[in-house]
Amino acid sequence: MNKVWLFLVRSYIKLGLFFYYRKVSVVMQESIPKDEAVIFLGNHQNALMDALIIATKNGRFAYFLTRASVFNNPLVAKILKSLWMLPVYRVRDGWNTISKNDEIFKTCSQLLHTNHAVTIFPEGNHNLKRMVRPLSKGFTRIVFETLERYPDTKLSLVPVGINYENAEGYANGVFLNFGKTIEVTSKDTMKGPNMAQQLKARVHEDLCELTTHIDSESYGNTLQKLEGDKVDFLNPSAANQYMSSNFDSANLETGKHDGLVKRFFGVLLKCVLFPPYLVWKHALLPKIKEREFISTFRFAVAVTLVPFYLILSALIIGGIFGMPIAGLYVAIIFIIALLAVKL
Repeated sequence: MNKVWLFLVRSYIKLGLFFYYRKVSVVMQESIPKDEAVIFLGNHQNALMDALIIATKNGRFAYFLTRASVFNNPLVAKILKSLWMLPVYRVRDGWNTISKNDEIFKTCSQLLHTNHAVTIFPEGNHNLKRMVRPLSKGFTRIVFETLERYPDTKLSLVPVGINYENAEGYANGVFLNFGKTIEVTSKDTMKGPNMAQQLKARVHEDLCELTTHIDSESYGNTLQKLEGDKVDFLNPSAANQYMSSNFDSANLETGKHDGLVKRFFGVLLKCVLFPPYLVWKHALLPKIKEREFISTFRFAVAVTLVPFYLILSALIIGGIFGMPIAGLYVAIIFIIALLAVKL
């Protein structure tokens, strides 16, 4: 029954993402094991959107390690747990909470032993910067504890690069880049403590190739150069090659840019959905403290408030002018939305 609930939620999220992003492209460099233990390891720029995109495009139902602070509300916690999300505690949550991770990691080991999939963002927090930050040791601890407790487990690690045209924006593109599988066995646990560091280094290197990675030393100037040259951030290999070639124009690949028609339909969509847009722009957006959550909250409005408004307004129009007119009204809004997003 729980998988039916997950299927329904995932299907609805997929529909929401279809109307939220211009396109979501996916490349799987190797087939992802369907009936074996898998840990998806993604870079983390865009708060909950990263998790939603991986969850709907990885081909499996997966558990997600999620910051514990979002579980503070009992009702929210119940909903998140029904969606296979597990709280992970950080120092900022209080030193007395860190020990709770022992039980969470044990749960992850049990899940992997029974051939489930777990998704972890090993950077430990989100940041809009186009760079892969140092990885925390949490995922290596789960890997080695699993193999120590259950040495026969066949465990695969799949690095995932998430690339956004504009992580804060709307109606842009996303490129989900699944890397080559890293197989880890119980024999690797016998190679000493350096094995964990080597595994972190391997995953970090893979993530840097799967997404656009700008070195921290020259981050500001390099980003300004890439944006000025209109680099295609949905092609991370080309973007990385352009940087490594010292910005040789022969290696430059530019991305898609909004035209006047798309912008026109974007404005028109705001007009026909003016009440939800007003709530978003003036009630919710000013209260968002972290920029990384802008897209998450906008998407939440898109999949909750907008459908509610459409149903309510269609019922009112149908009561006054008849249901055929209400159906036409809804169809026109869907067409405007598609043009505003997909052009």
